[in-house]
Amino acid sequence: MRKKLFAASALLVAATLTLSACGSGDSDNQSVADVSVEAGSDKAATILDQPFEKPDLVLTDTQGKPYDFRAETKGRPTLIYFGYTNCPDVCPLTMNNIAVAKKQLSKADQDKLRIVFVTTDPKRDTPAELGKWLKGIDPQVVGLTGDFATIQAGARTLGISIEPTSKDKNGKTISMHGTQVIAFSPKTDGGYVLYGEDATVDDYTKDLPKIIKGQNP
Repeated sequence: MRKKLFAASALLVAATLTLSACGSGDSDNQSVADVSVEAGSDKAATILDQPFEKPDLVLTDTQGKPYDFRAETKGRPTLIYFGYTNCPDVCPLTMNNIAVAKKQLSKADQDKLRIVFVTTDPKRDTPAELGKWLKGIDPQVVGLTGDFATIQAGARTLGISIEPTSKDKNGKTISMHGTQVIAFSPKTDGGYVLYGEDATVDDYTKDLPKIIKGQNP
């Protein structure tokens, strides 16, 4: 089984994270963060010793309007994921898992939660394309696109690596990107919980009520 490493606190030693090429069946270990910790339990959630600061990201939402990630999610429980709409596997699975779990929350808690999907393939993922794709998952999810360099820099502050789109051996366009989901506390606005791509609907269903309150899952 592939050993998974997760981004964590700046007090930990440098290591590598798994970078996934959605749909290609390939993965490549590259150094994408200065710090990481191996998942050491059966829990899907990794609680970070030193939470990440929210990235200073101003991108474009599905309505074509500027969206300031820090300002718009301030004081709100927030999940962020970087992926792309043409991904046939990990991205839609992750987003659907979160969307299904969200539906188990009370209406009040659903309204509090912010789920943000940032494309790693902005050339193809226009606001309209993002909106169309997210409508089939959860129309309340915030979809963001914009300049690739800006997106890449924002992801890097969360220990998530993304690379420009490329062609695989069959000529198919793929996007290499980290598959972590980061949860931010409504109390501190810090990104204090990390999920890998193996997190299930049940994991999110169990953890979201605590994340909404800023508690540890």
